[in-house]
Amino acid sequence: MRPSSSIFVHWRQGLAQFLAWFMARRAATSYFYAKIALFFVGLNLACYWWALVTAYSEHLLGPKAIEYVLTGFPVAIFGAVFDCLSLFITLFIVRRALASTSNTNYVAFLSVDLLIAIAATFWVLLVFVVSGWIVNQILANPETFEARTVLYEGRFLEALTDPFGQQNVRNIYFGVIMGVSALLPTLFHAFLAIRAMGQSATAAITGARAD
Repeated sequence: MRPSSSIFVHWRQGLAQFLAWFMARRAATSYFYAKIALFFVGLNLACYWWALVTAYSEHLLGPKAIEYVLTGFPVAIFGAVFDCLSLFITLFIVRRALASTSNTNYVAFLSVDLLIAIAATFWVLLVFVVSGWIVNQILANPETFEARTVLYEGRFLEALTDPFGQQNVRNIYFGVIMGVSALLPTLFHAFLAIRAMGQSATAAITGARAD
């Protein structure tokens, strides 16, 4: 067996084992998807607070502290909505990938998760626009939805044109932390691929020694 073929065999086996484990947990757990949704809410809220404390801790001591505290809740909820939808899509493409007979198609199916991660970038921007606007309505702050949209469009464009600017670095860092949950499928696929390479190399070395 060629090394590349061996890698895909191990990769497919690892993914199939995970899918079987996931489906078994779903069958054995009451209110499974409700618990998944709560998990994603908690994860997004934790990521929000981590990013806020490490990048913009000064905002927690300023006059807009209550706005930033409240914004975390709709951000976490909207983030969980995206994560739940991406989970269903990921399960679908994993099944299609495992059913494919071509390794090229296998990789192509799993690469869809990269598109999901890219889409998450724009979802995060939309979420912060909507969440901030909702909180400002609750606090009766004089900010329109259009003004908030322009604000985040400007930050996004500034990050593209000057990614190493001090303020832009903090904004990019904040965005990356908020996108962690959306990156989980891609990171997991990468982990399985790297592990498959290691398993294939170990098997080749063991076989060579046996000969």
